Amino acid sequence: MTLEDWGWSPFFAEKYKTWGKSGYLPARVIRGEKNYFRVWSLQGELTVRFAGKVRHKAGGRADLPVVGDWVIIELQADQRGTIHALLERKSSFSRNLPGTRKGKERIEQQVIAANVDLVFIVSGLDRDFNLRRIERYLTLVSSSGADAVILLNKTDLCENPADRKTQVEAIAGNSPVHLCMARNAGELDILFSYMQPGKTIALLGSSGVGKSTILNGMLGEERQKIGAVSQSDGKGRHTTTHRELILFPEGGILMDNPGMRELHLWGEAEDLAESFSDIESLAVNCKFKDCQHKTEPGCAVTKAIEAGDLNPERLVSYHKLKSELSTLQKRR
Repeated sequence: MTLEDWGWSPFFAEKYKTWGKSGYLPARVIRGEKNYFRVWSLQGELTVRFAGKVRHKAGGRADLPVVGDWVIIELQADQRGTIHALLERKSSFSRNLPGTRKGKERIEQQVIAANVDLVFIVSGLDRDFNLRRIERYLTLVSSSGADAVILLNKTDLCENPADRKTQVEAIAGNSPVHLCMARNAGELDILFSYMQPGKTIALLGSSGVGKSTILNGMLGEERQKIGAVSQSDGKGRHTTTHRELILFPEGGILMDNPGMRELHLWGEAEDLAESFSDIESLAVNCKFKDCQHKTEPGCAVTKAIEAGDLNPERLVSYHKLKSELSTLQKRR
């Protein structure tokens, strides 16, 4: 097994140059626990903690290691080590940390995962199905630097899966959309076409959408515990409680993630350009360059709605997310 199997690339090798003669080793964080991390290095799998200076130098929570990060470690006895530095990230998924502080919404970046190349956005076709939530996930992925693939799971619980797929394709831009029933492992074969040696793919979605079932089906074993979805509210329970990188024998790395009930965006209003490319394309033809797509004359976006070419709920969602990101920018 090599570093390249775990996603090491010339990008990280360049960042490691300054540490090359120090005797310290590069390692990838493959699992995070409360007080320590599991990493993989050329010395195998190790248990590590970060040195006090790492926390001291960190400007905030976002500067501390997370699953997917490449770190610099000092090897110790008994397969243990100490993290001395964090290598620059190639990509990162962040959200605004949920909750309030002193009666106001918190403004603090929480990095969910690092150095991911592709994201499988998983949505259930049962009561979990929500186009607006999928738009949020697409915006999150767009701001991260990764690509997205949308998986619509639980086709057996939907009367017309093809219709749902059409609805999602209308908001997905260039992101592929696939239907599947994860309990039937044969329907997951299409996902292997995205797996490549050294490529990291993350599974993102709400609790109960079937992320663990997809992972187990692709691995061909019951690696992750699977929980039932509540019949009263259709919401899943958190069966995955930690983030973890799993190396596939055929090549490629899959990251399982706990479900997220709250998805507060972190980024800039410009991040909507890709996830709402249809509206951005229409806006080019607006009469005014600073058109807000509300009541302005000559607005190509509202004209498309009147003509039935754009779903009005799509524009409402665009305004909501743009306002959320603009407010976040100002408060930051």
